Amino acid sequence: MTVMGSSKLPVLLLPHPLILLPTARLTLPISRSLADAILSLLDDSDAVLAAIPLPAPDSPSEITYGTAARIARLVRPRNQSSPTQPYLLSLHGVERIRFPSPIQIDQLDILPVHNVVYSSSDGIPSRDTVEAFKHAALVLLDRLAKDSLQPQRKDDWLRVAAIVENISEQRAAWMADVLVAAVSSQYPDRLAFLAATDVEDRLRRATELFVKQSSIQEVSKKIASAVDESFSRQQKEYFLRQQLAAIQRELHSLQSSPASVGPGFGTGGATSELDDDDQADADDLADLRRKIEALNVNSEERKVGVREWRRLKRIPQGSVENGVIRSYLEWLTSMPWPSNSTTTPIDVLKDPSFLTRARAQLDADHYGLDQIKRRLMEYLAVVRLRAIADTAQTQAQGDTPSTDASLGVTPTPPKKSKGVKGPILLFVGPPGTGKTSLGQSIAKALGRPFQRISLGGVRDEAEIRGHRRTYVASGPGSIVQALRKAGRNDPVILLDEVDKVGHSNFHGDPAAALLEVLDPEQNHSFNDHYINVPVDLSQVLFICTSNTLDTISAPLLDRCEVVELSGYTYDEKLHIAKRFLLPKQINANGLSDSQLTLTDDALLHVATMYTREAGVRSLERAIGAVVRFKAVEWAEWLDKENDAAGGEGNAKRNENGNEKQDGNTNENGVGNEWRATVEPHELEKILGIPRWDGEERDREEKRGVVYGLVVTGMGEGGILPVESTALPGTGRLKLTGSLGDVIKESGEIALSWVKTHAFELGITAGRGVDPLKVPDVIDVHLHLPAGAQKKDGPSAGIAMICAFVSLLSGACVPKDIAMTGEITLRGRVTPVGGIRMKVLGAHRAQIRKVILPWANRKDVEHDVALEVRREMQFFFVRTIDEALEAAFGRGALGWRKETVLLESRL
Repeated sequence: MTVMGSSKLPVLLLPHPLILLPTARLTLPISRSLADAILSLLDDSDAVLAAIPLPAPDSPSEITYGTAARIARLVRPRNQSSPTQPYLLSLHGVERIRFPSPIQIDQLDILPVHNVVYSSSDGIPSRDTVEAFKHAALVLLDRLAKDSLQPQRKDDWLRVAAIVENISEQRAAWMADVLVAAVSSQYPDRLAFLAATDVEDRLRRATELFVKQSSIQEVSKKIASAVDESFSRQQKEYFLRQQLAAIQRELHSLQSSPASVGPGFGTGGATSELDDDDQADADDLADLRRKIEALNVNSEERKVGVREWRRLKRIPQGSVENGVIRSYLEWLTSMPWPSNSTTTPIDVLKDPSFLTRARAQLDADHYGLDQIKRRLMEYLAVVRLRAIADTAQTQAQGDTPSTDASLGVTPTPPKKSKGVKGPILLFVGPPGTGKTSLGQSIAKALGRPFQRISLGGVRDEAEIRGHRRTYVASGPGSIVQALRKAGRNDPVILLDEVDKVGHSNFHGDPAAALLEVLDPEQNHSFNDHYINVPVDLSQVLFICTSNTLDTISAPLLDRCEVVELSGYTYDEKLHIAKRFLLPKQINANGLSDSQLTLTDDALLHVATMYTREAGVRSLERAIGAVVRFKAVEWAEWLDKENDAAGGEGNAKRNENGNEKQDGNTNENGVGNEWRATVEPHELEKILGIPRWDGEERDREEKRGVVYGLVVTGMGEGGILPVESTALPGTGRLKLTGSLGDVIKESGEIALSWVKTHAFELGITAGRGVDPLKVPDVIDVHLHLPAGAQKKDGPSAGIAMICAFVSLLSGACVPKDIAMTGEITLRGRVTPVGGIRMKVLGAHRAQIRKVILPWANRKDVEHDVALEVRREMQFFFVRTIDEALEAAFGRGALGWRKETVLLESRL
């Protein structure tokens, strides 16, 4: 028993949450400096110090109570775990103490000396308090004994219970200190028990703590029993799988051992990445957790990831739901969110040669296509200027002095730039014009990853927006998959064949799902049904390709910036063949540039006589056929050269056979030098008879025949003869050639205009005379060849009028003239579409003069290449009279008087 008194003791601060109670023993690591100070205390006979608990970080730092402790042991273990705290100190609690005034200690490695007051332990508690204490202690000890799995631990709790049952009232406070120190309890409860200096209060607090711990133990036991019952099947399956894995590892180690493996078995001790499934699974889960923790705090994706991670930890590993949640988390964390996505470095954008290098990359990959290159350079320039402006703004905000905190104003953090919204480009053109390869070139010039999504034949909306997680084997849509493969939130995504996407059906409308993807005002929060977290697509550069605009819905077309690729001229095809196609085929067929050369005339002959297309795919196939033919010749020539070299060696050993061997060599052509150049006259032997030579030669000046300009269904331009003939009949018009309603109406309008102006044109002798009935009654038959192909549209009006005038007047239109334009009954020529494609088709057909409406002059100047305009002559007409004069020539038609065109203004 200690008499209440005061003295000075060195004070040791215990790290949070350590607490030393009287009668208890505590061991803690200390630093070298603190160990030296304690060693100096051991020299004294009574080595006692005051051990006080360190307050919690959120509580007041003033300390008023603690425990007087005797130094029991100070050692330096051999296997020290911490270099900063190499010593272990053992303390034995003796008595409660308090400080006359609150003290503050900031450092843990010092022993300051303070005045302390010892608490009195002379009081005797009441019988009721002691009985309540004994009852609560016995209940807790009985619960601990029942829950103990180790027999020795169970016996210890039972022996302590026997001591508590026979304890006297004077020793009850001492037993309370012993039990509270031995029972696991929360830090605030132990701290409040240490502060209780009165014996009655101390026993009452110990009783409350024992009752609380008994309730916790009982509830924990019930929960554990319920969990064991509900998860017994899953646990059994888990343990069986663990045993199976252990057996498989043992079998693998036996099979991998060289001493136990027979011939033809085992791997000779080699390891595989497929082994050690448990370790790989643990590493995957750890990596998954790191990715979730790396997401931005308070972001939507982090909230969803944390919620699903908690669900994953509660579900047994062998269940199906575990695999579903884990697959979802893998998709979620592999997405390029703002926290883990990389963009183009600012140093690259600020480089003065950035635009120059991008332009050089586009020119190196594609020849021509100036309009598209100009649009891309505009986008790159905006990206560069925006990045420079954002950097300057950030630096300016960083240089601004912060507001004084005393004013109560918090400085606003700088806003993160959203970047430049990527344009939605739609490349429209015939096959083979380089739409898909242009997307790869754009990605290379931008320094971004490239992903291609083929939409041809897509009929399910879920392929765009993903499946909902309620479905079996669900997964994200193609947009999210492309972002995951790219690894960045600003890739170049090519939506190929967007005109061939399926329309509305019971699976949904994929074209409608694309509306959100391709809308710059909405795709910053694209919602995939599987991910179910808004995905930012505003930085993605979308490029769509299409062969036609007819099958694309109007809302989807409104969201795209249409860029037409009508086709290549012969000059462009020549450059493309020399720079890209020929080197590619030479390399693919095992030759070198020095072993094969095609002259410009030969390449032009292939393009004009063997291919007739807007793109270059047929041209590449024709060049490939030439290269393969020369590759066969080169291989045979090498074999014969090797045989000839061997024959010359044998001839040197034969005195009379040398001259005879040389003569045979020359006759077989083996001794001749290799001809690496292919001339135009050799192409017929390689590629056969030209496919388009006959049609070009058959074009002739003939009465009633003119040539119009057309656009095929695949976007290719060309010429089409308009043939007319007169035959006995009843004065009717007959139209053939699979014609639509619009083109039939154009034919009727053309004939009506010719009948109205037959006298002015010199076809009839008087006004009001029908040229189909005077002098003879005839029918006019107008035919457009290629009858199996559907034809429609108003652009054949000029050609039909010229054909009727030629037929009835006898004048002929030159064969190098082609025309297009819509007509009206008043004699006006109105504009039509597809001018660039039609002009390029006429250029490929070697047409030299083209008649076009005056309103289409801007299309020729803007869309048609300069070299094409230099090789062709254009006539822009406003009226039918000007069109007839341009087609037949000045003075070719016998106009009787000047026709005055009046316009009604009713």
